[in-house]
Amino acid sequence: MESFFKTFKREVLPKRHFKTKAIARLEILNYLEVYYNKKRHHSSLGYMTPLQFELSNS
Repeated sequence: MESFFKTFKREVLPKRHFKTKAIARLEILNYLEVYYNKKRHHSSLGYMTPLQFELSNS
């Protein structure tokens, strides 16, 4: 989890200032569902995305 939060803080938070909590929630969900799980490669998963990893192990 520490690695995730470090990455999240580096990739999302410095770039944005959220005007409301609702906007922050939407942006965080977008980051997780669109980018982090489907496009971002992870060294711990053999440089696959979490989605690719899950599909290859099903």
